[in-house]
Amino acid sequence: MEFVVVIPARYASSRLPGKPLADICGKPMIQHVYNKAAASGASAVYVATDHQAVFDVVKGFTDNVLMTREDHQSGTERLAEVVEKLNLASDTIVVNVQGDEPLLASENVSQVAKLLAESDAPMATLSAKITDSDDIFNPNCVKVVSDTEQNALYFSRAPIPYHRDAMMNDDNSTLNLADYARHIGIYAYRAGFIQQYIALPESRLEQLESLEQLRVLYHGYSIKIAGAVCEPQAGVDTPDDLTRVIAALSNECND
Repeated sequence: MEFVVVIPARYASSRLPGKPLADICGKPMIQHVYNKAAASGASAVYVATDHQAVFDVVKGFTDNVLMTREDHQSGTERLAEVVEKLNLASDTIVVNVQGDEPLLASENVSQVAKLLAESDAPMATLSAKITDSDDIFNPNCVKVVSDTEQNALYFSRAPIPYHRDAMMNDDNSTLNLADYARHIGIYAYRAGFIQQYIALPESRLEQLESLEQLRVLYHGYSIKIAGAVCEPQAGVDTPDDLTRVIAALSNECND
């Protein structure tokens, strides 16, 4: 099985400007993400950025970096530009990895690629069990439900499935965490479908939930989903997140 990884790396961030270049143990964050992705067995890993400073830094450790437009409305649009620039064959498996996840598990990257390769679906992603009941009600934790064939049925910021008895009686003590899974934002696509996706009209569901993957389900395409083989770690959105990641990687950096 062959697949490529694309890492979008936007420079702008309201809470952590210049995030891809944030120093972690003497290396920019984007280099840590690149190294983790490269360890997945991908045939190639590319960084796609919209900023010259990021481009120049990435050039210091790989030639696989592309400058992309600044006006993309989503990561998938940026991915489509990369597919076009690289002239990837329509059946090429492309894994999209976020550029702010230096604690990325390379095993999860190869897992989602294999999940797609072994199916007829145009897209695949991962989930993880929810272990904190507060996350069921946290809109920043996207929930997902799936069927017996590993097809995603729906993604939502709301609690799904809705436990009628517990929630109508305001008795969360009876909620079973085993019933809930959170979505992990790593995707595998067939390259040809990426171009199809951006041509699809936005759905009202996508707009309401602010979840672009709902466009895929709304238009009748399937998304394969499986539980991640490694427990995913949180990415970096704030300075506090950066401090946490530096502490987590300190031993690895000193090896």
